[in-house]
Amino acid sequence: MDSKVAITLEHLTKTYIEGDREHAVLNDVHASIARGASVAIRGRSGSGKSTLLNLIAGIDVPDRGSVVVDGTDVTALDERRRTLFRRRHIGFVYQAFNLIPTLSVADNVRLVLELNRVTGAKAEHRIDELLDAVDLLKRKQSRPDVLSGGEQQRVAVARALAHRPSLILADEPTGNLDDDAAGKVLAVLERLLRQTGGTLLIATHSDRVARSCDLTLALSGGRLDRQETA
Repeated sequence: MDSKVAITLEHLTKTYIEGDREHAVLNDVHASIARGASVAIRGRSGSGKSTLLNLIAGIDVPDRGSVVVDGTDVTALDERRRTLFRRRHIGFVYQAFNLIPTLSVADNVRLVLELNRVTGAKAEHRIDELLDAVDLLKRKQSRPDVLSGGEQQRVAVARALAHRPSLILADEPTGNLDDDAAGKVLAVLERLLRQTGGTLLIATHSDRVARSCDLTLALSGGRLDRQETA
């Protein structure tokens, strides 16, 4: 295993049936992503950005090819082991925030820690540390529905990083936010990732988001057909 490589994709192929036709969303995709890099995945709607993230996370499985994350071939794991791997090593940030509305801000973050068997004083310290980092410590007992969209997404960032994952997958995380809120979310995400040394893959339509990343991978016609520095 090359310790400098976080993700390796080889011959990654995923096809869906649409009526009586096959649609190759991903067709023999290859990529190698360095540990600690921030990478924007660009492409039109329906180009396969979300599918690619789901395959890397082990939420879905490819028709052919492999996904290796931190030396583990995710595609070789059964469903239970993929779930356990994902729970420990991967954090998620979504466009729709996906916070649990009946839980407080603190409890939304705590849930991820409990799934990773972090409880008690250690969990409380980590919750306060993260909420302070995203400037929401004073709102820790609030419910998500009283927060602004930008505040909710900052909670989602804190939750995604709670268990110190090696990989963050973000699917259009600023898509529902205005420019000011989006800028704050990106700044928080970048700062926290620098502290942990984690790798970021972010599917986005935003030029601003792509410019903030180290690298852009463009999906077109089922392939990652170019790589360019931001």
